[in-house]
Amino acid sequence: MKNTDCTTPRNAGRHLVLPIALLQAARLGVLLAAIGVITAAVPHPAAAQQGGGPAQYDGAASEPDRSDKGKKRRGRGGPAVVQVDTVKVVPVTQTLPVLGRLVARQTSVIAARTAGPIETLHVQVGDRVKKGDALATLVSDTISARRELRAGEIAEFRASIESAQAQLAKAKNEMRRMRDLQKSAAFSKARYEDQLRVVEIAAGELNKSLAGLRQAEANLKLAEIDVNNATVRAPYAGVVTQRHTFDGAYVSMGGPVVTLLNDAELEVEADVPANRLAGLRPGAEIAAEIDGRPIRAIVRAVVPDENPLARTRAVRLASSEPLTDIGAAANQSVLLRVPVGSARDALTVHKDAVLQREGGAAVFVVSGGKATMRRVRLGEAVASRFEVIEGVAAGDRTVTRGNERLRDGQQVRLKGAGADKGGEGVGRRKREVGE
Repeated sequence: MKNTDCTTPRNAGRHLVLPIALLQAARLGVLLAAIGVITAAVPHPAAAQQGGGPAQYDGAASEPDRSDKGKKRRGRGGPAVVQVDTVKVVPVTQTLPVLGRLVARQTSVIAARTAGPIETLHVQVGDRVKKGDALATLVSDTISARRELRAGEIAEFRASIESAQAQLAKAKNEMRRMRDLQKSAAFSKARYEDQLRVVEIAAGELNKSLAGLRQAEANLKLAEIDVNNATVRAPYAGVVTQRHTFDGAYVSMGGPVVTLLNDAELEVEADVPANRLAGLRPGAEIAAEIDGRPIRAIVRAVVPDENPLARTRAVRLASSEPLTDIGAAANQSVLLRVPVGSARDALTVHKDAVLQREGGAAVFVVSGGKATMRRVRLGEAVASRFEVIEGVAAGDRTVTRGNERLRDGQQVRLKGAGADKGGEGVGRRKREVGE
């Protein structure tokens, strides 16, 4: 009898392959079903708009945001605001640069006018004082006692004068009585002559007391001067630049106390070569600079004392404006431009218009609302301007403020010009950004 069992090795392999195939088919069906659910859940953009459903994110929806950002960036731009100066022709004189310095017309060491220890030094270095202000006070006990002594001497001499006057009056009366007895037998010529000498002696004593009184009064005045001089006062307004003593120190008559400088009366001093003095006459005006700031210097005097080694002479110049307004100080450097030739006309630009770029100096010229960079070749400096040998023409407008970050060909707008128009442009850009 044949065995009909299907579990033979060959049949067993067939029965194993069938369950595996069914399992794989089931898995594939689940995956396809899931994909179908996801696809059904994401509507088409057009369908979403027609159906009134919520807007979904996609690539196209992000484009308006980038466009808005671009509008905002464009709204913050616009022409650069600048200031300009016109290129013009001015008279130029060939000059020689000479370095000078500021000097004070009043500066001195303030000394004590009487001797004694310092009781109080009232000022510090840098203090500004007025004329008559107390700088230091000396101990005045001894000086005050000396004044009282002199006052006592005056009282003593006045008493001696009164006594001498009385003695003289008595001697004169006795002499007159004896003179009246000349025709009498009781008259004695010897006694009369003795009385004349008594009168002369009394008159001498009176004159001596009067001279002593005048001397005592003079001594009292000196003592009072010493008392007043016990307070050292400023002889002029200025600034204390140095202290030479301190509280408790003894100073002799004429000893230094402080150094005082009057910075309100500064002038320029320069050593100019003797062969360049032809253009420097009292009253002549020359160009000068203090830390790049131009000033007008007027020649006050040419000192007639030549340095035998350097062959220079000192020239003193006064400023036409108060130098304290610009913070000038004594011994500060001053650049003078001493004229050494005749005047000529030259094309010039303002110093603030000149920029140092690679390849040399350059300026930005404004024309038609656009700034164009031009290379220039400079000549001599003329006060706050530079001579231009080539690169620009008379009447060109060069940028003097805002030129540091300009680019060649950049659009510009003059400061203070077109403010209303610019405001409308800003409002229009804001509306565009809002849209």
